[in-house]
Amino acid sequence: MALNIFFELTIIIAVALVMAVLMKVLRQPLIIGYILTGVIVSPHFLNILQSEDVIQTFAHLGVTLLLFMVGLNLNPKSIKEIGKISLVTGVGQVIFTFIIGYVIASFLNFSHLTSLYLAIAISFSSTILIMTLLSDKGDLEALYGRISIGFLIVQDLIAILILMVVSTLPQGVDISTLALGALVKGVIVLFLLALTALYFLPIFTRFIAKSQELLLLFSLSWCFAIAAVFSHLKFSMEAGALLAGIALSLSPYRYEISSKLKPLRNFFIIIFFVILGSNVVFTDATKFLVPAFALSLFVLVGNPLIVISLMGLLGFTKRSSFLAGLTVAQISEFSLILVALGVALGHLPLEILSLLTVVALITMAASTYLILYSDKIYPFFSPYLSFFERKGKKIDEHKYQQGHDHDILLFGHNRVGHDILESFQKIRRKVLIIDYNPEIIINLAKEGYECKYGDADDVEMLGELNFDKTKMVISTIPTMETNLLVINKIKEINTKAIIVVISHQIDDALKLYEAGATYVLLPHFLGGNYVSKMVKEYGLNIDKYLKERISHVKYLKGRKKVEQERNH
Repeated sequence: MALNIFFELTIIIAVALVMAVLMKVLRQPLIIGYILTGVIVSPHFLNILQSEDVIQTFAHLGVTLLLFMVGLNLNPKSIKEIGKISLVTGVGQVIFTFIIGYVIASFLNFSHLTSLYLAIAISFSSTILIMTLLSDKGDLEALYGRISIGFLIVQDLIAILILMVVSTLPQGVDISTLALGALVKGVIVLFLLALTALYFLPIFTRFIAKSQELLLLFSLSWCFAIAAVFSHLKFSMEAGALLAGIALSLSPYRYEISSKLKPLRNFFIIIFFVILGSNVVFTDATKFLVPAFALSLFVLVGNPLIVISLMGLLGFTKRSSFLAGLTVAQISEFSLILVALGVALGHLPLEILSLLTVVALITMAASTYLILYSDKIYPFFSPYLSFFERKGKKIDEHKYQQGHDHDILLFGHNRVGHDILESFQKIRRKVLIIDYNPEIIINLAKEGYECKYGDADDVEMLGELNFDKTKMVISTIPTMETNLLVINKIKEINTKAIIVVISHQIDDALKLYEAGATYVLLPHFLGGNYVSKMVKEYGLNIDKYLKERISHVKYLKGRKKVEQERNH
């Protein structure tokens, strides 16, 4: 028996590896590769899965750990920081998607209960997928990125409540009827968990954290214990794991816990999505083609339109609304977990899980490209998006400038930009700073700098700048495509402007020079060049190096002080 399980797992992991490599090449989420692995090893193809009960247990462990780690990143204190826009967009999108989704499912002749499940399932977007893609693009700090993360937090909190409600419903009951006793029981459990998180866990984790091994063991024990308690009380084990993570998210050691558990979670979550793929039913698959297409189309088009409309009504520009809207064009891991729970409770037939799995594959694959290439897609839709934009000043149009003529334009006020800005003050030239982080813009405005919120990838924003009178443009953005766009836009208007850009690759730097850059700064090579000059000048004289050290420490402390003042 043990040998058979080991053999099955070996084949599954090998196939998953091949599919994961293929997904990387296609720039697709690994989740899709894992689901396709399940389809390949299912009885419909290789028929590898024989020890299904054992592997199902592994899958449950994967979901438990996944939701526990999602909870670790849902610090309740962040609720205060997500703001009105995230709350309104998050709740509004879920409500409108649910209503329209229910109408579509009912029109497709699904039963009342099935329509409710499907409507709820397509209301949630993938936190893991969106955060990964935004991180890859470097847009987590952008305004639309922050709003997206904000309404994902709202969605996850709603999902917790729904998982708790659904798990208390006995087989065959209408989902709209919930016993008052179960609701009271849930409130009591949440109250006790909150007290434990606030008064017991901080003291205990400080003691445990002295040993990394003890911290890992405690985290696992806490996760599975709370999940087991929730299961015993007839609540969802998944909701228990999620709340266990949220309780620990208040701990300063949540990052250490998360990093320790990540490899373990990754292994078990692979098994969950493999099992999910293996349950895809291909018999009479044609009858699900129309529902799968209709639901996928709504998620890919309808969800973004709902977010764009809500943000437009709240007074945001069409670009911020469009970019944030594209992030919700897929369904979530929660969606699959919810429907899998519905199947386990006998509320839904297995075919519905197959249907939603197909919707997940379609929407995750398509939305990945939509999010990654949103900056290139936006110009095509921009003329038609004005309909969603309110007239007058926009919330995200942070402009703190006098006039439109500036000697120098600085794109990106990061670590490099800060030092460059100091040199501008010495030569007394009129400077305009453009950055996509609204907090940076507000802080710079308070310090008396002329600045403007904007993204260098935005062709419309570039068109608003007066390059004709500009004498120098500096971009601290390391993305070659963005710098090429800036260079080309400037060269069309002003061939005499000095253009300085940054690159981290030699080949990219050469392309930027060919495009017309006056100078390309390569930070890594510049650092090595500076050290080599020190060696030539100082030789092996330690006193000279110590003088350099004193000067550098003074500089670093000054920079740290500036950053702390801005953060406060």
